[in-house]
This record gives sequence, C-alpha cells and structure tokens, in this order.
Amino acid sequence: MNRYAKFAAAFAITCAAGIAMAQVPSSPNPAPASSILPVPAVPVAAAPAAALAPPVGAAHALTADDLATFLDGMVPYMIQRGDVAGGVISVVKDGRLLFARGYGYADLARRTPVSPETTLFRPGSTSKLFTWTAVMQQVEQGKLDLDHDVNEYLDFTIPARDGKPVTLRQLMTHTAGFEDTARGLLPKKPEDVDLERYLKTHIPARIYPPGEIVAYSNYGCGLAGYIVQRVSGERFEDYIRQHILDPLDMHHSSFAMPLPPQLAPLMAKGYKSASDGESQPFELVDPAPAGALSSSATDMANFMIAQLQGGRFGDTRILRQATAELMHSRQYTAAPGLNGFDLGFYQEDRNGQRIIGHGGDTIVFHSDLHLLLDANVGIFMSFNSAGDAGAAHVIRKAIFQAFLDRYFPKDAPSPSTVDTARADAARVAGWYQASRRNDSALRMLYLLGQVNVAAKPDGTLAVSMLTDYAGKPLQWHETGPLRYSEVNGKSKLAFVADANGGIRYWATDAEVPVFLFQRVSAARSLGTVGPLLGASVVILLSTLLSWFVGGWVRRHYRRPLQLTALQLRTRLLSHLGVLALLVVVLGWLTFLAVTSADESKLLDGSGTGWLYLLYVLGVFGLLGALAVLVHAVRAWMAPRRGRWVLAGETLLALAAIYLAWFIVAFGLVSFNVRF
Repeated sequence: MNRYAKFAAAFAITCAAGIAMAQVPSSPNPAPASSILPVPAVPVAAAPAAALAPPVGAAHALTADDLATFLDGMVPYMIQRGDVAGGVISVVKDGRLLFARGYGYADLARRTPVSPETTLFRPGSTSKLFTWTAVMQQVEQGKLDLDHDVNEYLDFTIPARDGKPVTLRQLMTHTAGFEDTARGLLPKKPEDVDLERYLKTHIPARIYPPGEIVAYSNYGCGLAGYIVQRVSGERFEDYIRQHILDPLDMHHSSFAMPLPPQLAPLMAKGYKSASDGESQPFELVDPAPAGALSSSATDMANFMIAQLQGGRFGDTRILRQATAELMHSRQYTAAPGLNGFDLGFYQEDRNGQRIIGHGGDTIVFHSDLHLLLDANVGIFMSFNSAGDAGAAHVIRKAIFQAFLDRYFPKDAPSPSTVDTARADAARVAGWYQASRRNDSALRMLYLLGQVNVAAKPDGTLAVSMLTDYAGKPLQWHETGPLRYSEVNGKSKLAFVADANGGIRYWATDAEVPVFLFQRVSAARSLGTVGPLLGASVVILLSTLLSWFVGGWVRRHYRRPLQLTALQLRTRLLSHLGVLALLVVVLGWLTFLAVTSADESKLLDGSGTGWLYLLYVLGVFGLLGALAVLVHAVRAWMAPRRGRWVLAGETLLALAAIYLAWFIVAFGLVSFNVRF
C-alpha cells in the first residue's frame, strides 16, 4: 500500500468512527482545478459519502465551542497523517468571527506555531475574488461595463474570435475562450514580475467561441486586474490595499511582492511536505491579480463577512447591496442542473445549501473559501504543504464536506434509473479532454490527461478521473436524459449533445466547475493513440535490434549484403531515420517526466529552450520518417527481395508514417512556446 492509500484508509477509518463525516474529492498529484497552476485533465477522486459517513441525523448547533470540539478533534490528525506542516481555519457567521485556529507549524525549523491572526498564508487563486471585487467597484462607479469590449479599456489589443470580442463578464466566468498558459506564471526574481509586460507578451490563443465553453484562465484575471489599474489610475496592488484591504481592516494582507518589511517576518514557510522539512522560497506570481495575495485567516474572515453582508463590513461598504447580489448570481452553467459561475465566484451548491466560493493553490500553499449565502456562514482554510501525494487537497475537501454534514446535514437523493440507460451509456462512452488546456505547445501533455467514460452492461457509467479512495471509478446511473447521479453519493454528472445528437462534452459537480470535458475523435483519443504509438515504437526498437543482430551475423559468417550502392545509401538513411524517430519519442518522454517532477520548469519558463530543441528534433523525425518510407518503396521496386524482408520494410514504413502523423497532429514541430 502506497503512502497516499495509507492516509486515505486511515482517514476513512476515522470517519467511520464518527470523528468526521465527509464526501472527499481528492487529487493524488497535481493541483486541483481552482489552482493558479495549469491543470490538464488529471484524476480527481471523489469518495462516495455513504462509504465514509454515518446516516445523516440532526444538525449540530454551529457554535464556537462545537467547532472547537469538531475541528480540533479532526484537523491535527489529518495534517499529521497527510504529512502537512501546518494549516489555519476561520469561520464566520452572521457578520462576526465565530472561530479561528491555527494548526501545526508556520516554521518547522523554529517550531513556530501557526497564528490565525498574524501568520500569513498564500491563498493562491482565492486572490481572484479580490480582483473581481475591484472590477465590480469600478462597475458601480460607471467606469466599466461588464458587456463592453475589453479593448476599450486597454492600451493593446486582444484579438477577436469569430468576430466577437472579449468582455469582462466572460473574464469573470472564464468563458472568454482562452487556452491555458503557464510560462512565466511563477517567476524566479521580483524584477521579473511585471503585470503590463506579462499581459502584452503572453496573449493566449482563443480556442473557443466566446461565452460558450468554460476554461479557467489566469491570464483573464490578470487582464481584469490591469483594466482596474488603468481605469482607476492606481497600481493594482495599491488599489486593492486602499479600496478593499484597508476598509476591511485586513492589515495582515498584501498583494505586494516581495512583502512589505512589516509583514515579511509573519509569512508562513511553505513546504512540499512536513517530512521533507525544506522550506521553499516565497512564491512570486505573475500576473499578480490571479494569485499574489498573502493574508491571515482572520483577515480573510473579514473579507467573507463583507461578501456575506452584501458588501458591508461594520460601518464600511466595499460594494453596494445590489452589486454584491449581482456578483453572487449565476451567469453561466455548462449544463442545466449543475453548478456554474457567478461573477468571479463559482457555485458549490450541496447539502441543500446555496454555496459560492473559490479555491487556490500555489506549489506549496493550498486553500479554499466557501460562503453559505442563505445561512450567512463562511469558512476559509489554508495549508502550507502539499503533503503526501497531494494530501492537502484531500484534507480541505474532507473538512468542508464534514462541516456541511455536521451543521447542514442532508441525505443524498435516490432517484431511479431511466429506461434508456443502456442505450445512452453506449452513446456517451468514449474519450474526453479538459477544456482547460493548451493547444499551442503542449498537446502531448493533454493527450496523457484524457478521461475515459466507460459503459457498464447494466447501463451505469464509470469515469476514469472520478474515483474513490482506492482508485476505483465511481458508478453513475442515469436519472434523466443524459443526466447522471453518483451511486450512493450526492454528485451529479451531465452530458450535452449538439444539434445532431452527437455528444459535445460532459460536466460534473463532483469538482468545481472551472472546466468541462470535450469529446475527442477516435483517431486522437488516448485509447487509439496509445496502443498505436506503443506498437510503432516497439516496431522501431525491434527493427533497430534486428539490424544490430543481422550485422553481427553477417560479419561473423562473412556474408555481405547483396545491395547496390543506391540501396545501401537509402538503407543507411532509413537507419538514421529510425534513430531520429526514437530520439523524438525519448526526448518528449524525458521532457514530460522532468516537468511533471518539477512544475517550476514550466511555470518559470526555464523549459522553453528544451521545447525548442524538441521541435528541432521533431523536424529530423519527419525527415527520418520520409527516409524510412523511401527505403521501403525502393525495397519493393528492387528485384530478388524476399517476402519477409518486404514485410519487415512495409511494417517499418507504416510505423514511421504513424509517428510522422503523430508529430504533426500533436504539434511536436509547431515551434510555438506559448504554453
């Protein structure tokens, strides 16, 4: 059993014992969907609630004492088992701070405990909520219009897509159509942080029609922050401090990088894991509006209070009531009946509660903020380590669902399966890829992240990325036309068809609604490409081995090849072509392995040079495939070639042709470094 499995099992036992009651989505490795980091389609586990929690009973009273009993009995154990250094939680109710507690250590070397009042954490993309609040302030003042072309507010141009511009409403719902980008997102040096320069030099391609497909975009939020900067006449971080942080008494918060001298000593150290114990450098974020905030738990509590109170904090207002209500109203959903986007907040409705929120992740900090609008309750949490196999993601999801089940319990519905289940299951089965992706430079990466939807004989579905603690896919049964519910759980899943009845995509509320999954053609699916690519590589390797063996045999028995000079030259070129194709494959596998092990290679842009080298190798690979094909044709044209020789040359040519198609189809010669 691996370490993640041990943690998951231990937590499940704890839940079964009644210490916590939770439905727990988890992500074993990469950052979750709400991250400032780029997210290809990666497995996101979601353990069925029924498997972990006792039957729902009466709600506990949400009091400071009960929260202390509940969270103090659960969180220390969870961070210890998850190998997380420290964390912090704050809860607000009815306009006041109800609970705030630090757990573990802000500095392992000095054994400095976490203080909810003064220890600063990096909430990552939760920072975006401050940017969106600033946008709405400017809308109130009449300086911005949510539906105008953003180019009206810029000193550079965002190209139109299908003749349609980008609007602020699309930026706030992540439906502007931008592809995902990562290069330069976490720069190494403070002097590399420059909002204007970043936005003007990193304009992503618009790969979707505006307003149609949700695809999370850090660039889009950065663009909105820059617009605030321009129309207000104030530097972005200064604007946020003066118009949001100071009015909310958030004096332990800042977007500045590096932090001001009075705050820098209060910053929690970030770690990959507690057992690793090596603190990581302060993480710089560019564009800053997408994720640069540093803040304490009690400061974040003040922000939650203001949002829950319709923009009011004590005698101060940061938003009018009507503006806050607009900000908290649904603007987009990928499918009817599923959670969608408000203006900046994403919807998280569950347990019968109307919930909005936002999560955030850097490499080492992992956070969530949730607002229960009707209950007037908010909860914020942050952790300063990813932990063992991404345990911080498991922990924060588990805490929130346990919180809901304790204070706002509700049984999962048990709808019946419809008669069309088997036919519809066969209809939707196939391969899908996340809408949040990069098509310009890293199509290979997102190929590996494709998700399979499998139809079971009884008409239920299994989705490869939605799994329980043991990694077993959850089961989904149809409850309406192309609408599915989790078996023994609370989550929903829906497929959307086009005008001709073909399946376009699916979406789920098992995770936050920041992307959806689009159907992939059979030719470009992992289920097809994987076996054919593997077979092609095996053929090339086998051919290479046979050449070495054959050469040794001929030398040993002194039996030279009976080939003309032209045939020898084409044979040599074919040999070099095979080597070139194998080098291309090996090069990309190495690049993917290195960047997966160290995300900074992509985020700080240091992998750009290697990407250019891979593109050059791709060109040689195409030339190599041509050489293999030419040699195969000449072999068929030459007299006295044996059938086995011709069969081998033909098989080799087919493998080379497929690899050449793969190189072109997945952009391995694009020479594009917009990633």
